[in-house]
Amino acid sequence: MSEAILKVTLMDIARELNITAATVSRALSNHPAISEATKKTVRQTADKLHYQPNKIASSLRSGKSNIIGVIIPSAEISFFGSVIHGIESVASTNHYNVLIYQTSELYEYEKRGVQTFLQSQVDGVLASISKDTINLDHYREIKKRGVPLVLFDRVVDTLGVSSVVVDDYAGAFAATSHLVKQGCKRIAHIGGQQHVNIFNQRLKGYIDALNVHGIQVDDDLIVYGKISIDSGRECMKKLLALPRIPDAVFAVEDFTALGAMQSIKEANRKIPDEIALIGFANEPFGEYITPTLSTVSQQTVRMGQEAANLFFNVMNKRDGADQQPTRLVLEPELICRQSSIKNYGA
Repeated sequence: MSEAILKVTLMDIARELNITAATVSRALSNHPAISEATKKTVRQTADKLHYQPNKIASSLRSGKSNIIGVIIPSAEISFFGSVIHGIESVASTNHYNVLIYQTSELYEYEKRGVQTFLQSQVDGVLASISKDTINLDHYREIKKRGVPLVLFDRVVDTLGVSSVVVDDYAGAFAATSHLVKQGCKRIAHIGGQQHVNIFNQRLKGYIDALNVHGIQVDDDLIVYGKISIDSGRECMKKLLALPRIPDAVFAVEDFTALGAMQSIKEANRKIPDEIALIGFANEPFGEYITPTLSTVSQQTVRMGQEAANLFFNVMNKRDGADQQPTRLVLEPELICRQSSIKNYGA
């Protein structure tokens, strides 16, 4: 039988140094009343005894857990991984840890994630709302409890909380205008669920770009999917079955665009000569498929950084005064690759 390992306490360090546990506690918390020599000795002894602070007890004393809960719709999409990278870089600088909860785009999972974070007494919640979510009562519960809430990417303005988004309308307008400038006239759009604001804004940007360039909007060229490779594939098959097929497609995001690309290739249509294609989000795979995928970058790392900064701004100003929510809008970047540029490399 292996020997049990006992948890080292403040009393163990105090006995080792023949001082009080209160002095040990103050030394470890860098209290100004304790000399630097004593602090150094206490830290060295704590390391020698493999002391691990009780973070739960510490959070109860301070009223802070130094933990941010982050809710994302999917861990499989690199967009959200990149946003988390930005969040963690700012959190780490501020001596905070990050807990991540994946909803798999399901409303019930999202509710469960919120309850898990509230029960864990996180200091704040950063969230991107799932596609299936319409009822927002679980987010209102976060606000009711006085826990700072910041939304990123998929946001709802009616919640009245700070948020960070990319200008989806401008990104869609730029993507569609690019296709027009390539000489395309029958430009289709594979959209997402329209109750999700970012997908609605991308549809509006597409429509307005056509209007500005004098191209009539054709409802037959607008189809809606569920944001996946399979959905993109099926939506593209519908477009290819039209009496007059499109000569270009603006897909609501890159996985949808990838599915559309597969269907175009299966139909033996050439990209971009017969059908130009552009997505949205700048997923990493876009650089490595053939042809390489044109897309719109959403500045994901910066989005995460700004979301975390908004949280810390709230934490630093919690003095009882009402704070107006801040909405940051990042500029998208059009990335033109082989899939949308006619006569690429000619």
